Order: sequence, then structure tokens, then C-alpha cells
Amino acid sequence: MSIPAPPIRVLIADDQEMVRTGFRFFLDAQPDITVVAEAADGEEAVALARRERPDVCLLDIRMPKLDGLEATRLLAGRDVADPMRVVVVTTFDLDEYVYGALRGGACGFLLKDSGPTLLAEAVRAAAAGDSLVSPSVTVRLLKHVTAPQAASAPARPAPPTEPLTDRELDVVRRVALGRTNAEIAAELYVSLSTVKTHLSSVQLKLAARNRVEIAAWAWQNGHAQPGAQADVSDPRPSRSPAAAAATPGRLPHRHHQRETA
Repeated sequence: MSIPAPPIRVLIADDQEMVRTGFRFFLDAQPDITVVAEAADGEEAVALARRERPDVCLLDIRMPKLDGLEATRLLAGRDVADPMRVVVVTTFDLDEYVYGALRGGACGFLLKDSGPTLLAEAVRAAAAGDSLVSPSVTVRLLKHVTAPQAASAPARPAPPTEPLTDRELDVVRRVALGRTNAEIAAELYVSLSTVKTHLSSVQLKLAARNRVEIAAWAWQNGHAQPGAQADVSDPRPSRSPAAAAATPGRLPHRHHQRETA
């Protein structure tokens, strides 16, 4: 008899008690999630997160003492030896917040009006090494990141240490369009472990910390733009980048950006 997995341990940080109470009520009602700590400001959130080591931290952006973006950087940034999984949950749908959160190491970005179901999905995704971004944010992020002249967009990353293979590009395109590993495996007619192997290789080549950064690289380098990606419904073996670019693509069909590590 298999032993059930322990529940996902969550920290909630928001300066509004009503929001914290609502999040806790819903998440604690999930059979696989438990809230282990609450914080009313950024400093308390960082201290509690370092002490409790939750599986997922849900951080608001506008908090006293230390805002959520700085708290995210301290908990999940590039200089953190053992980064945590942070999902930023906010009322403010502003580009600088989205980019700041993702650059700071967040693996998800949700608007508070996304609803409780998406909140639970974001927690589970983060705990599994995935990423989930609110629908409206995903569409706008794709548009902005693919525009090289956009002043607010993240800087274009360095080229890969070595070229990606055709099959790796097939996987990357699907990551950028919001496919999960299981969906990628089904579309490419390969095993789940093969997809994970390709993604591990891609992360090394791109020096990407997570799948958000893989997707951002794809968007910035034209691998997720309509008309530039391979037909994601085509299960045939991968084609050359030139052939893929000539195949009409389609816009993301999912309601949110979700990746699986």
C-alpha cells in the first residue's frame, strides 16, 4: 500500500487580514494543501519563510516594510543558495510588477480576481516545479517580450552555450505555449521522461533557472510568435527550424501559462 504524499505546505503573505483569511480558508479545505504560516508584511514573510521552509510562498506585492518583489528576490533570487518557490498574488496588473516578479525568481504570477480554483492550481504547479501565470498577463507578456523595442521588457538573454536541437526546439515551443510535460509528450509521441530529459538539457544550454525563463527565451527569440513555431498539433518528427518557421502556428489555446519541470 502506497504512502500518501504529505500535503503542500504554504505560507501566505498579505497586509490585508481578510485576504489572508480567505486564502487560508480555501487552501486548508484542499486535501493536499495546508497553510503553515501567515505574514502581514514583507519582512515577516521572509523571516517566516526562512524559518518554516514552506513548499510554496504566496506573496502580495504591496506590503509594509518590504514589498513582495524584494521579498521574492530574497527568497528565490539568483543569489539565493536554496531558493524557494514563490507565487506572486496581487491586485495590480502592471507590467513592471510582472517582469519584476519573474526576474526576482517567482515561478507564478496571479491576479487576486483569478478565483480560488486557479489559486490552488498555482500552488500545486509551484510545488511540482511548474509555473502558472494569470491568463491576461500571459497574453500581454507574450506581446511585450517579443517586442525588442519595449523598454519595460526584460533584457534579451545571452545566446545558448550550444545550439538547441530540433527536438529541443519542438519542446521549447510547446513550453512557451503553455503545454504541460504530459501534453508535450502526447503531442510529440515520446515518453514523459524523454520530455524531462530535453528540458534539463535546454535549461543547461540556456542557463535558465525554471520554465518561466525557458518560455521567456522562446518569446524573445521568435519561437512562440504566431507563424514562427512548428504546428503544435503536428505529431510527426521534428523538422528543421526553417521548415518550422514556414508552418502557420496558432495562438496559445490554454487559459493560463503552465509549465511542468
